[in-house]
Amino acid sequence: MRAIILEKLYEWSLIPYQSFKKNEAWDLGIEDLLQYSKGTLGYQMGYFLLSNNFDLQEKLESHDVFHVLTGTGTTVPEEVSMQFYLLGNGKRSAYLFSVIFLGGLLFPDYFKMFLSKYRRGKASLPFHQLDFKKLLNQPLERIKDTFLIQ
Repeated sequence: MRAIILEKLYEWSLIPYQSFKKNEAWDLGIEDLLQYSKGTLGYQMGYFLLSNNFDLQEKLESHDVFHVLTGTGTTVPEEVSMQFYLLGNGKRSAYLFSVIFLGGLLFPDYFKMFLSKYRRGKASLPFHQLDFKKLLNQPLERIKDTFLIQ
């Protein structure tokens, strides 16, 4: 039930959140991403989207990049944990704080996982602000090594 609550809130907030984002949409699809060399960020993103039966969401592409870079799954507690990771990494947004607040409130039994992700984000060099579209052709492991992403 608590996962359903957060999923519904996400669905309701998606369009307003996209409209407030100032970045440009990538105008790429899964097929475009899968054209990158295996092992690159672009290919791994395409594979992630295809494996999870997702589409690239306009102006929210970095969210999927964060999943790929941090190796975070897509269950609701994992989504919340990724926001804790990003908080540790220095990202600040109203959306992030609302997910952390509601996720922490609804999933107190995952506190150890959330804290662990926060610490991992803190140990990584800041990467949340990068223009990931320019890095799609770069090897995923090189990006992770450069920014100490664990």
